[in-house]
Amino acid sequence: MNIFIYDSFLNHKKYDRLLARIETRITDLGLNGKISRLSLMRNIADTVKNELKRGAKTVVAVGNNKTVNQIINSLAGSAVPLGIIPIGEENNEIAAALGIESVEKACDILSARLLARLDLGLANQTYFLSNAAIDNQGTVVDMSDNYTIEAANAGLIQVFNLADPKIKLPSKVKIRPDDGSLELIISARGSRGLFLKQDDQSIFKIQSVTIKNLKNQLILDGSISLTMPATITIVKQCLNVIVGKNRNF
Repeated sequence: MNIFIYDSFLNHKKYDRLLARIETRITDLGLNGKISRLSLMRNIADTVKNELKRGAKTVVAVGNNKTVNQIINSLAGSAVPLGIIPIGEENNEIAAALGIESVEKACDILSARLLARLDLGLANQTYFLSNAAIDNQGTVVDMSDNYTIEAANAGLIQVFNLADPKIKLPSKVKIRPDDGSLELIISARGSRGLFLKQDDQSIFKIQSVTIKNLKNQLILDGSISLTMPATITIVKQCLNVIVGKNRNF
């Protein structure tokens, strides 16, 4: 059975017409199943756990990056695939990186059911699929081979598992969520934004790293805040995801 988990922000009336169109399309494609609507009082972890016990064959996140992140933290390690239907133009970089660029394409991609077994990043006890990010200032990066890095200039520190399609990276940097490693990128902020030229970046392929900051929080998948310090590791091949042909890996 397909389980479609609607994020709580979709309870607003302005989404009614769009959701009706999605439901018509998935019915036409023979994908209809159970719809589970989240609310502020309904725990997403319990929802996913209960649906897995009832024999869910696919769990579909209908929402944005935050929806995806919350679901993967209940689905990691399971053989049940994750599908995504992205709603809205903001905060849906994960879907775009997986080749799921619109609601219409998402339904067709679910029907085609092209599966990829992906790695996940793990920050303390919280998984992330795309990246973990924090401001440079006040941040100390403790590398696994007994040395630390502290950036002097303003900018951003990011640990990537899946590349954000909006961020331009050097051509030599290949980020794949199935290669058993993470990429740590420390960048300085120039007058025209981040990632201006190679000289502004330090890039490391890593298995683990510890990030410390007394004031700022680490942001996972652009939506989940995590208090420092955080030890980040890679968990290999632990999530099945339905992907599009135009994914960026």
